[in-house]
Amino acid sequence: MSAAEAKVHIIGIGSDGLAGLTGRARDLLTSAELVIGSEHALGLVAELPAEKCRIGPDLHEVVRTIENNLGRKRMVVVAGGDPLFYGVARYLCDRLGKDHFEVWPHVSSMQLAFARIKESWEDAYLTNLATHPLDTVLDRIRTAEIVGLFTSEQEDPPSVARQLLARGLDYFRAYVCENLGSPDERVTQGELSEIQDLEFAPLNVMILKRKPDRPDAPRPVGRFRRFGNPDDVFAQSRPKSGLITQAEVRSISLALLDIQPGSVVWDVGAGSGSVAIEAAQLAHPGMVFAIEQDSADYHLILANAETFGVRNLTAVHGIAPAVFHTLPAPDAVFVGGTGREVARLLESAFAALRPGGRLVANVATLEMLTATYATLKALTGSVEVLLVNIARGVEQLETLRFDAVNPTFLLAVRKPGRDSGGPPQIAG
Repeated sequence: MSAAEAKVHIIGIGSDGLAGLTGRARDLLTSAELVIGSEHALGLVAELPAEKCRIGPDLHEVVRTIENNLGRKRMVVVAGGDPLFYGVARYLCDRLGKDHFEVWPHVSSMQLAFARIKESWEDAYLTNLATHPLDTVLDRIRTAEIVGLFTSEQEDPPSVARQLLARGLDYFRAYVCENLGSPDERVTQGELSEIQDLEFAPLNVMILKRKPDRPDAPRPVGRFRRFGNPDDVFAQSRPKSGLITQAEVRSISLALLDIQPGSVVWDVGAGSGSVAIEAAQLAHPGMVFAIEQDSADYHLILANAETFGVRNLTAVHGIAPAVFHTLPAPDAVFVGGTGREVARLLESAFAALRPGGRLVANVATLEMLTATYATLKALTGSVEVLLVNIARGVEQLETLRFDAVNPTFLLAVRKPGRDSGGPPQIAG
């Protein structure tokens, strides 16, 4: 057997079987001695005389079969659509090495689904609910413009619709594309409230398209806390490099800032504004300035401030520290995104502080911890440092388990020069 014949060919196939393949892919299949695939894929090439091997739930067995026949039999693996798009090709290449394989992709059902509704998928968020349950990808879905989902038996389109509606994510129009490429192909579109009551074939792709002018909506609550509100009551733009400051970390940060009624507070790198909004509730009748350079997050700050009904917060769209000179001197500064120019930013913020004021920085990596600590240590000589590890209890069936939140570091300093008896009151 030649080196070329010893290669294992992974061929994507559509619902029309051999007829939909290129000539080369068809030749490889018809000359194969062993064809490996799922029960559905093998059914599409049932007319082939080759020995058939069904792929079951134990993929290790498939690997062993291929290893035992390498160089001995001409082998082909058949897979639906594009074998490298949530298919078997990546698994096999990772286990046995890419040099053993050639991949021949077909049009994937995801591509077909977007073609059927005539929408581009170049900027879509795509995932497979069989390997990434809905709860783990909600943060990606809630801020996406368009989403493509391979659904699963446990999370089919009606279940997905119900879960999204339960979380207030009602701003998507849904398309469910069933049995694509088959004679009984069907595309259903509608509101999530309509989709939740329908039934669909197991082979389907679900597409969610955001309605115009609908931002990520916060979870509705009857009454907000003064501080420490749950993360999901804030509209957020995720995923981004600077995620929301978690409720527990936010509470500790606000305590370290020692915000008093009448305080002037800066939130630098405010993101969605969670710290700034809760600081505003504590500082009233003082004023909070939420500084953010990202335009989308700047508008989220405005939306969240409106939701919470805070009137003593000013969102500042600009780059720190360049905008510092336009603001009144602060009694407290929270720095949530230090970036590369950590020293210049912290030095400028500390210089702007009123005597007796507090500065708190929140960083997530050891590298940023080292740089931030060194800068603050040089400024004051005394730095309070906390490593915050939080685990939240989650009920699962009749048991309680804990999900860890990513650890974070808080560094706090006080500027000498005034007794810490609180800032002067602001009239009004």
